[in-house]
Amino acid sequence: MLAALLGLVAATAPSARADIPATRVMTVYSFNGPREVPYYDADAFARNGAKSPTGTLWQGTSVIPCLVVRDGRPLVDADGTPYVGFDVVVDAQHAEPADTARFKATVADRRTMRVENHHCASDVNRVVDVRDLAVVDKPPSFDPPSIATPIAERDASGGTGLDGIVRAFHGSAACADAHARLVGRRAALARAWDAFARANPGGWSAADLARARNLDYVMRTALYEGHLDRGCSAYGACERNVIALSIRNRGREGCTASVSCSFQGDFEGVASSVSQYNVWDELLTQVSGLTSCFLRPDLAGHPDYVKLRVMYAQNVADVERILYGDDGDLAALFPDTESASRTALRHYYHPPAMGKCFPDHPRVEFMTGAVARRGDEFALIAGTRIEVGAQRDDGYLFRDALIETGADGDVVEIADRYPDWVVDGRKVSLKGPSGCRPYGVPRGCRFERVGRYRKVPSWLDAGVPMALTCRVRASSAMCNGAMTEETVRLGGACDVEMQPVAGVR
Repeated sequence: MLAALLGLVAATAPSARADIPATRVMTVYSFNGPREVPYYDADAFARNGAKSPTGTLWQGTSVIPCLVVRDGRPLVDADGTPYVGFDVVVDAQHAEPADTARFKATVADRRTMRVENHHCASDVNRVVDVRDLAVVDKPPSFDPPSIATPIAERDASGGTGLDGIVRAFHGSAACADAHARLVGRRAALARAWDAFARANPGGWSAADLARARNLDYVMRTALYEGHLDRGCSAYGACERNVIALSIRNRGREGCTASVSCSFQGDFEGVASSVSQYNVWDELLTQVSGLTSCFLRPDLAGHPDYVKLRVMYAQNVADVERILYGDDGDLAALFPDTESASRTALRHYYHPPAMGKCFPDHPRVEFMTGAVARRGDEFALIAGTRIEVGAQRDDGYLFRDALIETGADGDVVEIADRYPDWVVDGRKVSLKGPSGCRPYGVPRGCRFERVGRYRKVPSWLDAGVPMALTCRVRASSAMCNGAMTEETVRLGGACDVEMQPVAGVR
């Protein structure tokens, strides 16, 4: 079906030249964007442009794009932006756990497939703006099915107090319902907590239920805002405590509508606001375990959850003290940090996660979507970086700029996978990157070698980089060692992993 739709039978046709990469799986994605994006009838678009949608695709829907060719030309708008035909791989609105494997298999197949061009079959009749699509290699995430006989415990799951309430919620039918569908998980989690509180299976006080709910939201945010690969290392534990501290400060001293805080102590509102902590974006909740029931009793020992459960157990007591303790608790958890600095922290960013930029490669730029041409054949160049070459006719020769991101920095490999193809010159800017600094840290740092460059937040220079000392229980990044008390320093102007910033309004 896919081969017929996309006209990609080149590998089996003797005269075909299967010499360029196939289009990759792309996902409907706009950060914190509308739930649905429009698509159009291809022939109507060819006549009148993007005026009358004929349907919509939901955020998180993955597709295989192709170029609809009419009268010898691909369908594009006045600026050269392609409106692409598509075949749906996973429909986010109706996705089921089996779709995870389908997505993975299709992504893997497309990575190695070679084709003659990216033309759609002639009967493709729907197109979507390529700017509504992004390359997202993470598959849809669902909780594993219930296990009748629990695997042996690997962590202390019999929590007490607020932790015990959180664990009871994770093991409830309400939590399972929240993570059953792929879309709308942020709202579904809130409804699940409402249902759990109404049922109140433990007979807890309303105050304890409310505090436990806030603790759950803050723990979820701290775990997924932090770097999961740091595991149970001291730096990882400190990072999660610092994230919790930022939520505490926004929900107490800094409680305003601008940070989604409705009342003092509204940590849920602050922590689950996409504008404050972007892991709550619609697509990111679909491809992560952020809203999952990862403390479910029958998942103890499950390979996908062991590490996450230990990280939760490592930090939960600290985070409860951060949210509901006094200044003495903060002083114990963040020693050698002034009281005013502890409660002033609101902002931070992770330099490695900021926008990539390549000042050493001035002709490398990102292509959201453009058409390339070789004779009467067309290719879609979308969601990727290219190195712009010499000008030819109304466009430019180009080569792929393949980026591999490692612990020590970025590696740029230039590959000529489209020989003699010319990319539409309207989509080439030839402008150097702005706001691009070594490692994405504040000015004034010196490095013997710069392994990566990143763009910095627009507000960075209005603030003051700050460092915090954490006293934490820690083991290894794999979370498979004994916990010991450690002290670690995080932040400061030249920390290339995390940058807490004070003084930003």
